[in-house]
Amino acid sequence: MERYIMKGGIPLVGEVEISGAKNAALGILAASIMTDETVTIDNLPDVSDINVLLQAIEGIGAHVNRIDRHTVKINGSGIRTLSLDYEYIKKIRASYYLLGALLGKYKKAEVPLPGGCNIGTRPIDQHLKGFRALGADVRIEYGFISTEATHLHGTHLYFDVVSVGATINVMMAAAMAEGTTILENAAKEPHIVDLANFLNSMGANIKGAGTDVIRIRGVSKLHSTEYTVIPDQIEAGTFMFAAAATQGDVTVKNVIPKHLEALSSKLMEIGCQVEESDDAVRVYCKNKLHNTHIKTLPYPGFPTDMQPQISVTLALASGTSIVTESIFENRFRYVDELSRMGAKIKVEGNTAIITGVDKLSGAIVSSPDLRAGAALVIAGLAAEGITIVEDIVYIQRGYERFEEKLQNLGAEIEKVSTEKELYKFQLRETAV
Repeated sequence: MERYIMKGGIPLVGEVEISGAKNAALGILAASIMTDETVTIDNLPDVSDINVLLQAIEGIGAHVNRIDRHTVKINGSGIRTLSLDYEYIKKIRASYYLLGALLGKYKKAEVPLPGGCNIGTRPIDQHLKGFRALGADVRIEYGFISTEATHLHGTHLYFDVVSVGATINVMMAAAMAEGTTILENAAKEPHIVDLANFLNSMGANIKGAGTDVIRIRGVSKLHSTEYTVIPDQIEAGTFMFAAAATQGDVTVKNVIPKHLEALSSKLMEIGCQVEESDDAVRVYCKNKLHNTHIKTLPYPGFPTDMQPQISVTLALASGTSIVTESIFENRFRYVDELSRMGAKIKVEGNTAIITGVDKLSGAIVSSPDLRAGAALVIAGLAAEGITIVEDIVYIQRGYERFEEKLQNLGAEIEKVSTEKELYKFQLRETAV
């Protein structure tokens, strides 16, 4: 079992290159099978979620040619089955994006009910509502979602709640429906815009992505394209808050600063300095951080995927902070682990009350999900002594070469898989 072991108390200093956006890449990879021509996608993050989805795409018969760790060519002309194997969906929830892609192209698809990180209920009712509005028959039976239509037609759809997944899935299906579709109360996240741009580069006609009203004029055929995935705002934010928590000085490169405004604003609010350039953001902290209040919201609000990372940072800030989670009900599962390190956090319903402490202490903690796992690593880097983070398979789902990038910023962290490696690190660090 792989674990991270680290010695904390060292400010992170230097530059880090941000990988392509995992959440954008997942939608784009699914959409790539909607043409029979070859599609080239680069700036893919080399993380397990991406690799699993590529296996799923290959599993239904598409040709996948991995040019290098960040570039892939996909040709969907050989797809032989419209039913996805459960082995893929239980590993990665975003496999259900193939539902919208296959329904749009073939007017039929079957995908197992999704799995993924255990951060709370993520209903798919808005996806199904959208497919039905486009004219598809939708059934849930034997653990599968089955959709089929003689033809898809344009519709005017109002999402009951803002849903990134539903916006992506319905947008893909509508791209190849007859007539015009209008999606209202649509999600506005950067990866929605990136997917729309990708589909448009294949010949789709999508306008308004990035606003809450998306207009889609369906086309009968899509064609080949070459496309570069946007940078990952959540990876960038994780390193920004790692700089804050360790009182460091980190420049995150290959980013779109506009996508990071909610994060930059909060960092400045708690006492950090933030400098933006065209494609980089520098975060440095000279003084003790102070408290603030956070409420997670759909984009452009503060992202739920950054809630654990800012909570760790606020655990080391002076005063009392209140963090309200409005997206997922199980997003505070990491709090018990953080408390083992000396954090003072009380959870009441969907709110965490954080009383800042002067220091955290190293401990053995377990990662409950992807973003919480990254937050516990930040805590370990800021804490006194040695911290071991277990169940890092979650972290590897969304962060490419995480420990290597941290090492390049001066962190004393290693990925170990045996007790001997663990003991060797501990022996070396206690001898220093």
